Amino acid sequence: MTAPITPPEFPLTALMKSSTWLFPLVETAHIWGFVILVGSVVMFDLRVLGMAKTISVRALSKFLLPFSLGAVLIVVPTGALLFATQPTEFLANRVFMLKLGLIFLAGCNALAFHAGPYRSVTEWDTSATAPLSARLMTAASIAIWLSVILCGRMLAYV
Repeated sequence: MTAPITPPEFPLTALMKSSTWLFPLVETAHIWGFVILVGSVVMFDLRVLGMAKTISVRALSKFLLPFSLGAVLIVVPTGALLFATQPTEFLANRVFMLKLGLIFLAGCNALAFHAGPYRSVTEWDTSATAPLSARLMTAASIAIWLSVILCGRMLAYV
């Protein structure tokens, strides 16, 4: 019988486990990044769903995109650090795997939105109602991101 394989522990991971403050600070940065990411995505999605029709969809997209991209630059490394503290446990956790799957789905949905309905945005940029496909995809985006948040919170309890 062989012993289970234990992944190597990196110095920063060991420091996060032993420090009173480092893990909570990284976790807080992860949450802040997620707030910025999901907040900017939901603001855009709500506009496509018909709120604030006097605001140009293209202008709002151009304004929010740097916030979304900047947030990803916070969320990914902090998430990787949090994961590195307990990789075996996270990989065995169904809620964590669901969270990752939902994030992948959100990315696919965003790519499909930009490759599909967003290509005709000039026709519905201001005042007009977005096409049904755009509204369905942005409604799905909100539901997916809220589910990601729920999974993230549930990780503390499962």
